[in-house]
Amino acid sequence: MVHFAKIQNFIESSIFARIQGSAYRLKVGFPALIKEGRDLIPGQLVELKGSELLVGLLDEFFGFNRQDPEKSLYCRDEIEVYPEGATEPVKAWAYFLSPTKLPMNAVRIPGGDWQKSLEEKPSLIQQLTEKQAGYIQRLGKSVGREIVPIDLALYRELMNLELIVDKGRRLALSKLGQEVFRHLA
Repeated sequence: MVHFAKIQNFIESSIFARIQGSAYRLKVGFPALIKEGRDLIPGQLVELKGSELLVGLLDEFFGFNRQDPEKSLYCRDEIEVYPEGATEPVKAWAYFLSPTKLPMNAVRIPGGDWQKSLEEKPSLIQQLTEKQAGYIQRLGKSVGREIVPIDLALYRELMNLELIVDKGRRLALSKLGQEVFRHLA
């Protein structure tokens, strides 16, 4: 997945496994997992080097607040996981998008095969040109009323992709643009 490399140094083992739930495709193009559902969603069962600090960092990355889980973007739950070749499920922790935070424009992935969905239609981030991604990063890192110059062709491309908004004298990232920036960083 897109953020797998960020925890690579903490992985002790990783095997193919499935969990029960529903997968949705977000507008940015990446999948989101919802606990409710009957599809067997493919993924990786990852064993991490034990560290409360790492769990805290993952919670923060996924927007999970232990003190106020109802307001969290994701929730972390212990679930049954079905490792490939195993006769019995095992218990593991997984992050699920909070059902109340699922965007209205999210599209359910039939059968939950998010990998096939990404192969058929790459995420928005994977479709960006180097020039588009570079501008989004520069705009995302700008502060205050800083003006980030743009040529007209790039302006039109990013407006058509709904990644930027024109604030009159300056440009800003749209909500979708902010999400893309977060994934590019």
